[in-house]
Amino acid sequence: MANNHPSLTPRSKVNSQWHDDYWLLVMQLYLRKPVGVKPMYSRDAIFLCLELHIHPKQLFARQCEIAHLETPRIERIWEEYGRNPKRLTRAVNLLRNMIGFNSSGDFYEGVETKETFEPDFRPLEGDERLLPVSLVLILDLYFHLTPITMVKETPEVRDMANLLKVPASLVVDVLNIFQVCDPYMRRHEVIVHPLLEACQQIWKRYGNMDLRQLAAYATELRAYYL
Repeated sequence: MANNHPSLTPRSKVNSQWHDDYWLLVMQLYLRKPVGVKPMYSRDAIFLCLELHIHPKQLFARQCEIAHLETPRIERIWEEYGRNPKRLTRAVNLLRNMIGFNSSGDFYEGVETKETFEPDFRPLEGDERLLPVSLVLILDLYFHLTPITMVKETPEVRDMANLLKVPASLVVDVLNIFQVCDPYMRRHEVIVHPLLEACQQIWKRYGNMDLRQLAAYATELRAYYL
């Protein structure tokens, strides 16, 4: 598993607080079929991360703690809920019904929440069919193609479109924008496209990183769409 890539480096200081109640939600995720540690960037894991304002890396680590029953507290929670999913569901529903949960209300009172990874999993203003992480996947594809193959007919382009559930023409649009962002392409024309700014930001963050590292991160991100 790739570590230390930019996606795991917060862009601003984060003051987050782990609540012991979170173990119930993490255990529910862990017990979701197929039972076991879910990929760091699986859709269910990301939704829970967004709800709790904890980084996917931290959630993944907590799942691993459950898998290995690393502490007496986890063992007690497992004994109480691990074989009783209905009891766990009731406890989780009660937790989610707490006043202020998943908002800026009482549940998070006194906790300073600064977003780090969250914007990467929100629809882009330029085209709500894509997320910033979608652009990361297309950027990885960009480095595996040549300009002449960045067309709708290329199998890899069609596969990416199917994965992201968008038209192949949209993938081609993003690939073309990355050509403009790429200094080695020496394309200096001025283009107007609603995704230009978002693509430029992704290029700044990932365009110069080691391609093997980018490919490893893209492989992890694919779990969100599978």
